[in-house]
Amino acid sequence: MEGRFYRKKAGGTPITRRLNRKRFILVGLVGIPALLYLVFGSHGILQRIELQGRISELEHKIETVKTDNRRLSAEAKALESDPKMIEKVAREKYGMAREGETVYRIRKPEEQSGR
Repeated sequence: MEGRFYRKKAGGTPITRRLNRKRFILVGLVGIPALLYLVFGSHGILQRIELQGRISELEHKIETVKTDNRRLSAEAKALESDPKMIEKVAREKYGMAREGETVYRIRKPEEQSGR
């Protein structure tokens, strides 16, 4: 009965130790490059984080452009039908005035030095 329960030597036989060392080296040779590829590769974690940031940036730009489009569409619609808006643009952009009015233009300092 005493022979049934024994403790193995720490480290096992020389053949087992050699096989364990080869497995460890093999795992290192295969595992380390695989891990590096998963983190730093073209489809790796770092690339994904960078792309997620770019996606959120582009989504923000899209929302900004949509807001501008809505504003410009409303302005275009007003220019087609609203007489007050048409008059405002004619006065501000083209310097037009009603009969009997005098238009005064104030030049900015950079405009004065250029002439």
